[in-house]
Amino acid sequence: MIDTPAAAPTGVDPVALTARLIQCPSVTPQDGGALALLSDVLAGAGFDCTMIERGGITNLYARWGEKGHVRTFGFNGHTDVVPVGDADAWTHPPFCGEVHGDDLWGRGAQDMKSGVAAFAAAAVDFVRDTPPDGAVVLAITGDEEGDATDGTIALLDWMRDNGEGLSHCIVGEPTSPDTMGQMMKIGRRGSMTAWFTATGVQGHSAYPHRAKNPLPAMARLVDRLASATLDAGTDHFDASTLAVVQFDTGNGATNVIPAQCRAAVNIRFNDSHTGGDLSQWLRREAQDVSRMFDIVIETKVKISGESFLTPPGELSELVGKAVAAETGVTPDLSTTGGTSDARFVKDLCPVVEFGLVGDRMHQVDERVPVEQITQLKAIYGRILRDYFA
Repeated sequence: MIDTPAAAPTGVDPVALTARLIQCPSVTPQDGGALALLSDVLAGAGFDCTMIERGGITNLYARWGEKGHVRTFGFNGHTDVVPVGDADAWTHPPFCGEVHGDDLWGRGAQDMKSGVAAFAAAAVDFVRDTPPDGAVVLAITGDEEGDATDGTIALLDWMRDNGEGLSHCIVGEPTSPDTMGQMMKIGRRGSMTAWFTATGVQGHSAYPHRAKNPLPAMARLVDRLASATLDAGTDHFDASTLAVVQFDTGNGATNVIPAQCRAAVNIRFNDSHTGGDLSQWLRREAQDVSRMFDIVIETKVKISGESFLTPPGELSELVGKAVAAETGVTPDLSTTGGTSDARFVKDLCPVVEFGLVGDRMHQVDERVPVEQITQLKAIYGRILRDYFA
């Protein structure tokens, strides 16, 4: 049986708005009407809304208040979602946006349509009830779950070209592992991937002297990389990690020495490294093994984002006090987890992340407790009131 969501105490109901957003099938790069829905809600409250299109991706920039104001508080988030997987495996249809029991169900319920709905609802109520001396900005992308090249980056490029700015920002990603209010992110590790291709000479496995086998060289390289200690961690970050994620020859025969072997590693690194430094280290290791085995090893590196830290201070204290006031929990300051669009926003202004519990992100039967959505709106509303007080 479908329960009817209780009405929000005042103003925009974030549960109802989340449900409507979930009903938009916005699997990257499709928008599914989600950003048009938000634009209508925000424009109706006096926000100046601009759709920014790039690379087949739709993004939304919405500002209430004076352009370029020295006190411009921003929220960043995304409405695109990952694929649903096997739709028949879901208890309720993945884009139903329905409340069953205590939870709102559907793809994006946690990651992160609830977060977007909560900060949109909080912003609308705030500017209506207590118009601030300043500006409130919502920068919402449709390309966070994809390559992320035409999402928040496109928004920031457009902002710079059009004289828009932010003084502080919250990214509304889910941040708590288990309980509401448990954690905020004040930084993120960097992320990079390296692909290696070792090339030798194909031959018969009975006559290895007539071939040049690339597999031992690749095995040695992967072992050296996986065995390396990158660091012991820093003040705000855990130790950096390197994971071997691919090792492949494409060889189905046992009597053939293959001509090529490929492998890949992924590194999540802290602020004791840069992507450039680690790239140089990876290339040196590959060159060393190449000389050792007389095997050509090509290296390709992609840096998805550098590590960053917003030092504990004004912004984290503002968020922490609001979370504690609404939940009774003081959030831990963390840099754990993967990457987020905060890695782009940090180039413009101080940024932290705070949002829901993320225990069901990207899973079949993704859902979120209704109570958490209303709590999150209350937290964001308190942050805005305290910031502009």
